[in-house]
Amino acid sequence: MPETRMQLTRRRSADRPDCWLIYYGDVHGGTIAMRVGNPHDTDRWEWVCGFYSGSRPGEIRSGTAATFAEARDGFGIAWKIFLSNRTDADFQAWRHQRDLTERKYAMWANGLKLPTQLASGRSKCLCGAIIDIQNTQHHVYAAHAEVR
Repeated sequence: MPETRMQLTRRRSADRPDCWLIYYGDVHGGTIAMRVGNPHDTDRWEWVCGFYSGSRPGEIRSGTAATFAEARDGFGIAWKIFLSNRTDADFQAWRHQRDLTERKYAMWANGLKLPTQLASGRSKCLCGAIIDIQNTQHHVYAAHAEVR
């Protein structure tokens, strides 16, 4: 279980005004959102609790609720269980995956290809370093992982 106890914070999604992203420090731990495309007589809200990487199959929980308050409460109960099974390494695994994903999108936005997209298996990182299929993850983690 992580040593440092943080509060959950809720941030409204930039894409959807009826969606809140739930964070535990810098880790996106889940979502509460209004359901779309459902019959009018079903629950209007849904929640998802958990994150990957850093959890095992079947540990992420979800549910529905009639009101936002009920969805928030359902998420809170699920989060306590999820958090009780987490270690600091689980949170670090999520951060590691986040950093890799952000670097990948930054490379694409700047017209660079990943080593896996080239026949040679070699490419150039945004920082100018030569990366290959074997060292991309290590390079990104060592050179570009940010402490947030």
